[in-house]
This record gives sequence, C-alpha cells and structure tokens, in this order.
Amino acid sequence: MRAILCKEYGPANKLVIEDMPSPEVRGRDVKVRVRAAGLNFPDTLIIEGKYQIKPAMPFSPGGEMSGEVIAVGDDVRNFNPGDRVAGLTGYGAFAEEMVVPEHNILPIPESMSDEKAAAFSMVYGTSYYALKQRANILPGETLLVLGASGGVGLATIELGKAMGAKVIAAASTAEKLAVAREAGADELINYSEESLKEAVKKLTNSKGVDVIHDPVGGEFTEQALRAMAWNGRHLIIGFASGDIPKIPANLMLLKSCSVVGVFWGSFTQREPETSAKNVMELLQMFAEGKIDPRISQVFEFEDYEKAFGALTGRTATGKIVLKIGS
Repeated sequence: MRAILCKEYGPANKLVIEDMPSPEVRGRDVKVRVRAAGLNFPDTLIIEGKYQIKPAMPFSPGGEMSGEVIAVGDDVRNFNPGDRVAGLTGYGAFAEEMVVPEHNILPIPESMSDEKAAAFSMVYGTSYYALKQRANILPGETLLVLGASGGVGLATIELGKAMGAKVIAAASTAEKLAVAREAGADELINYSEESLKEAVKKLTNSKGVDVIHDPVGGEFTEQALRAMAWNGRHLIIGFASGDIPKIPANLMLLKSCSVVGVFWGSFTQREPETSAKNVMELLQMFAEGKIDPRISQVFEFEDYEKAFGALTGRTATGKIVLKIGS
C-alpha cells in the first residue's frame, strides 16, 4: 500500500509517497481501506514537530479519515468487513490502509459521502464539545465565531444556530463572509476593514457577546475579549494565525468572564462515553439536515502538497479533503 510519509520535520514539500507493508490487525483493532482523509491545522504542526504528539519517524500524518473495513481483530464486536466507517486517528490517515482502535471509529450513514464523512468528526466534534461542555451555551445567547469560513468555523455557525444562539461571524474577506452567511450566520464582521471590538459592540448595543469561539489567536483574541459580555466565555480552540496571544488578566476580572481551553482530542480519551453521546447527537443533527459538512476542495492523493498549501494559505472556505483511494 502507498502512504504519504514524514521522514524529517519540515513543511509539506518534505513529505514523500512510498510503498509500505499492509498493517497487521489484532485484538480490538480495525483495518480500514481509506477512501478519503480530512486535512486539519494539527496536520501542519505535526509534520514540523510543533504538535503535542510526536510520532516516531517515519509516520503518515492525517488525523481523520473515512473508508471501508477490510479486517477486524478477534475482539472486535461492533464492526465487520464491508462496513463504511469514519474515524479519528491522531495521525496515519494519509495512507491507503490503516489500523484504528474500534473505539475511534463510527458507522457512516448511507446518506453521507466518503468526502463528507472524512470532513465530519474533527470539526463538528471540536465545536460541539466547545459549545456544549465547555461554554454551556444557552438558547438566546450571542456567539461570536472567529475564522468563520474555515471548517471548524462553519461547523460552529451551524451548531450555534442549531443550539438556539444568535451567531456573529467574523472573517477577513467579503467572500469568506458570504460563505458564513450561507452557513446561517445572523451578522457579519469583516475584521480586515473594521475594528472587531467596535463592530461587536455596535451589533450588540454595547452588551458584548456571551461566547467567543476562537481558533485564530494572535491580535484578534484580545480584541474579541474586550467585546465580551458580563459572565461571558472565551473558548480557546487554537492559533491558526501562528501567534499565541498573551491575554491581560485584568479583562477577565473586569468582565467577570472566563477564558476556557478546548482540547477535544484529550476529551475523547478521558471521557469516551460523553464523547460517544456527542457523536450520536451530531449524527442525528446531520440526519435532520441541521448540519452538513462543507467541502472547500478535494485533492488527489498525489497533490497533497497543494492541499497543505490551500490550508496554510488560509484560502479554504470549508474543509480540505484528500482523496486516498477509490
């Protein structure tokens, strides 16, 4: 089987495609023929040695995938060869075959394509955990989504609306904001043309926002925090801008607000039953048409470098997906 491999830390042009032995399956492992794999911000970090997980080299990046079960270990009870599944992998999904623990995969509804299945788990799982468990968002509250046109941003807009919030989407171009509007955003802010803080105050009659979903970091974190409502919750998802902000602690005191970390990957391991319940609720929302993964671009296996470029260049409006197999 072929795999995209990281054999030395660096940007995507350091990756290579090589033939590898088919992985063995045992115990509660499930072997999957990968059809599609989602590309996410952690993938750009893991190949440069900047992520909290540092696999032994050589390794294949790719934290989520969809495909078909081709073999199961002796202790697997819930899956059989031929089943369509999606799964979280941490790394390893940019390969034609991979082995995944049974508890890390879920069945794909017939109505969900391989590409959408590969774009589903991470962004919706992260956003739902953030809004439900970390922010405890309530119907009628106001949600500000930074980086609103990215995969996780669009998922958050959809989920925010499904959970009864008023959603303000913030992005850097009119084109990106148009996509956010299509996803259901009530109000739009172009933070390349106006002050984020002042725009939020204007849209909320100076009350501020109750919840901030922040995968961007950098200068926008403090700007957004200064537009927070009393008892608000600022969700720290990641730092797509590349800069980790230093937040003035006095802002939390003055607004009696919280800055809340969101580490969804660790949550799935520490609280697997709660995470599984979240997944079932998300699949129900998909069946009801309340959420629907938006695919920005699908790249062929050999075009992985272009796929990474689309993500790091911040041109994507939705998820980037690699087509692994047919």
